[in-house]
Amino acid sequence: MEYTALLEKQIKGRLCVDNPWWTEGKIPAFYSNMSPRLYLDIFFPLVEAIDINRALILMGPRRVGKTVMMFHTIQRLIDSGVDPHNIFYVSVETPIYNRIHLELLFTLACEIVGRKAVNNEQMYVFFDEIQYLKDWEIHLKSLVDTYRNVKFIASGSASAELKKRSDESGAGRFTDFSLPPLTFFEYIHLKGYSRIMIEHQITLDGQAAKCYNSLDLQKCNELFIDYINYGGYPEVVFNDRIKEDPGQFIRHDIIDKVLLRDLPSLYGISDVQELNSLFTMIAYHSGGQFSYESLSKESGVKKETLRKYIQYLEAAFLIKVIRRTDDTAKYYKREAQFKIYLTNPSLRCALFQPISVNDEEIGDMVETAVYAQWIPRQSANISYANWRIGKVQGEVDIVGLDSGRQKPMWAVELKWTNRYYERPGELDSLKFFMDTNKLHTAIVTTIDVMDAKDLEWGKVQYLPVACYAYTVGANTIRRTKERFGL
Repeated sequence: MEYTALLEKQIKGRLCVDNPWWTEGKIPAFYSNMSPRLYLDIFFPLVEAIDINRALILMGPRRVGKTVMMFHTIQRLIDSGVDPHNIFYVSVETPIYNRIHLELLFTLACEIVGRKAVNNEQMYVFFDEIQYLKDWEIHLKSLVDTYRNVKFIASGSASAELKKRSDESGAGRFTDFSLPPLTFFEYIHLKGYSRIMIEHQITLDGQAAKCYNSLDLQKCNELFIDYINYGGYPEVVFNDRIKEDPGQFIRHDIIDKVLLRDLPSLYGISDVQELNSLFTMIAYHSGGQFSYESLSKESGVKKETLRKYIQYLEAAFLIKVIRRTDDTAKYYKREAQFKIYLTNPSLRCALFQPISVNDEEIGDMVETAVYAQWIPRQSANISYANWRIGKVQGEVDIVGLDSGRQKPMWAVELKWTNRYYERPGELDSLKFFMDTNKLHTAIVTTIDVMDAKDLEWGKVQYLPVACYAYTVGANTIRRTKERFGL
């Protein structure tokens, strides 16, 4: 696109439209009326940390609220006393900005509000959906090095690709921040039901541990099923019209844009139908055990191509591959089998239909929902154990590993039933795994039982699965705060 005086005038006009606080002194009501994500309390201090000369890269899948969090951050900056004319927002995917360098957009914004790019005033610049600019990381690094009075914040939807480029070109210049789909903890908070959740003390391996119980387990379980079907995206939570047809919103606004636009443009994929079919099959069987051999036979896609597709789907934060260990929590030398989970369960509902408590797939979707609480936690080293000894097959749903020694620290069996509270003797795989690895305590989830049993082979702590998911989600946010020193 040739740069002309007319184009410059059009760009400046667009920048004025996108930055209404230059004249109004506040963000649009469309954004201010939305409830902020709990992650805002972690993100905002990183934006305010102007003494650290780094750009802040906000990563996450489509429609989890990255743009909304940027606008909420802008309002908080204004409320804290920052001059609105010192805050710029640029949506990089806007067609008129096509092939326009970030620095030119920044200097044009400075001209509009009568600011000099290099001065002593602190300024804040937000670049939204930055992955649509070729070599964005090189341009952004140059801006960070040149304008030390400016805090640059950029967002993008292709998380892994953004992180890869951030690590390669932004060493020492970029700080990565991941915004996941809603955790169940956030979902309960946004729906206004935090009052039904209470802190509860349990004992694990002889030590007190904090979890959550509910004052109204029936309501908590209703909310959990609602979360499984609709709870991954803030807009679905608050919009009843979208909830009536989540497929229209999630499938077309999220899945189709990722599969038909984002991934093909980033990785040069030519056969998008093949990729779409693979994702649909994985989504239907979320929580199932796969192998490249079986996937290739079922989908007709070559194994090497499958490996790439799965990497791409992980890069877009649609799925997460969970590795398998044996009965001693050691990884198999030849990784023939693995599990794949959707990063949030409502993706499945959008593609197919809502799930109910009596559906055959409820077990896999409960597993998917719980894994969705763990996946955003970067420090988590989790796996699942699956083994065959002679004719005996065994499996434990989640195993927490000590990274240094590859030793299991804890084990969890995810159940949507009270059966194993009433019949703990049927927990054969868990008993074998605990004996083999000298674990003294394990967690088994239930529908609505909170209790503990001391058995001959160890202690089993029973937790309602909704309360367990809520606890893991709360801890994931807490650990994220700790990671950033907050």
